[in-house]
Amino acid sequence: MGESITDGTLAAFLKKPGDSVQIDEPIAQVETNKVTIDVASPEAGVIQKFVAKEGDTVEPGTKIAIISKSGEGANVTHVAPSEDKNTVKESPKPSAPAEKEIKPSVETVVAKDKLKTPSPALSTTSATEPKEREIKVRMTRLRKSVAARLKWAQNTYATLTTFNEVDMTNLMKLRSEYKDAFVEKHGVKLGFMSGFVKAAVSGLQNQPIINAVIDGDDIIYRDYVDTSIGVGTPKGLVVPVIRDAEKMNFADIEKEISRLAKKGIDGSLSIDEMAGGTFTISNGGRPVVVDGNIVARPMMYLALTYDHRLIDGREAVLFLRRIKDVVEDPRRLLLDI
Repeated sequence: MGESITDGTLAAFLKKPGDSVQIDEPIAQVETNKVTIDVASPEAGVIQKFVAKEGDTVEPGTKIAIISKSGEGANVTHVAPSEDKNTVKESPKPSAPAEKEIKPSVETVVAKDKLKTPSPALSTTSATEPKEREIKVRMTRLRKSVAARLKWAQNTYATLTTFNEVDMTNLMKLRSEYKDAFVEKHGVKLGFMSGFVKAAVSGLQNQPIINAVIDGDDIIYRDYVDTSIGVGTPKGLVVPVIRDAEKMNFADIEKEISRLAKKGIDGSLSIDEMAGGTFTISNGGRPVVVDGNIVARPMMYLALTYDHRLIDGREAVLFLRRIKDVVEDPRRLLLDI
């Protein structure tokens, strides 16, 4: 499952008792805090019965199903979920196991021990029993993980947010003028996110403390920018990382954003693709006054949230000022001014 993951939730069975399966064919999915992992069949045969149920908490070693190898002698196989096949699929609900069981020959497990105590089922006698016209739904592991991390960050860091605003006119004009030529040459659309990534890289290079982190009594300065990009998915927000963004041009960034976004939506992001970001970008227009007249301008707020134990307001203001300067005049990136 990966070194950082100790257990998961048996999210769905992809087969039902009586179904034939091939070796390495996915038969179930385990939802972890970060990704959904397929559990592959160790042998070809017929699923005899399930010995775990959807919603159970499982860990490496948990037995989940028994497969008959066409009447051959008993053969117990321990398998681990494959992170190479962690796609999210709609799964049929299993039918009830047959009353009369055939002697099994293969035990399919999630890689080493015994069943953990199942997660408690949805309780209808809870103290927070839903009222009429309310529906109570168990949180996904991903949503619980996000909630826990946000609370941990709130309790750990001295967070402060500094604001500025930016006029998107010139960046939008640049995109409008070159979007067709960009697609023709690079095979990917020119979006606004690449402009903000490039602006952030420039700002982080101008204010290295923004890209630093506290480690005990030390400060670690990074001379690289691994930019995390928020991607909304049906199961919640995931934050894949664009590695070494400082070495990439607009086309490289757009291609990587497209690749990671597709993997995020279909649930195939790996743990490594979401770990180790040094700076995170998520992105927001409104009417403004220009020369005394209220006109529609593509304005956006910029908000930098940072650890005030490490970063002073001056550095935050200068960083946002750099973002504003670069977005409002993208030519600065070409001239490095």
